[in-house]
Amino acid sequence: MQIAPEAAEQHTLAVLVDNEPGILARIAGLFTARGYNIESLTVSEITQDKAVSRITIVTSASPSVMEQIIAQLDRLVPVHKVVDLTTQGDHVERELAMVKVAGTGDHRIEALRLAEVYRARVIDATTGSFVFEVTGGRGKIDKFIELMGELGLVEVARTGIVAIARGREAV
Repeated sequence: MQIAPEAAEQHTLAVLVDNEPGILARIAGLFTARGYNIESLTVSEITQDKAVSRITIVTSASPSVMEQIIAQLDRLVPVHKVVDLTTQGDHVERELAMVKVAGTGDHRIEALRLAEVYRARVIDATTGSFVFEVTGGRGKIDKFIELMGELGLVEVARTGIVAIARGREAV
């Protein structure tokens, strides 16, 4: 009897690291060297003294491979902590996108109407285009971009996922 391979599942990791040159390259290199894909990556300083950064990584892997990824990240010297928010429990994920749409007449009116439905804000406007800012889950942003594609989508810039655990405890 053949054993079926484990299915890949999407995971969101929060990695606390010393804010030093090269740490992001080392983490990305760890993923590259082992053939793991990074679907989304965000990083920012999180302490007043700018000594610690939080890296949020979204990747897909089987449970056993995810254990390996976490163990390998944990072994890197400037890494303080690695938390798999997906398995830890409830967490909140958000992304921001800026979406440029060009159009006139009915397409312009429809773009504004859809922006209102998706709670997107107009952050720049000319007589021939808009730049919308939309935040939310990946699915919401994907759908907004898809709809704008029918109305004159010109360009998209996305931040990637940021995530934080629910409740009183910090990562």
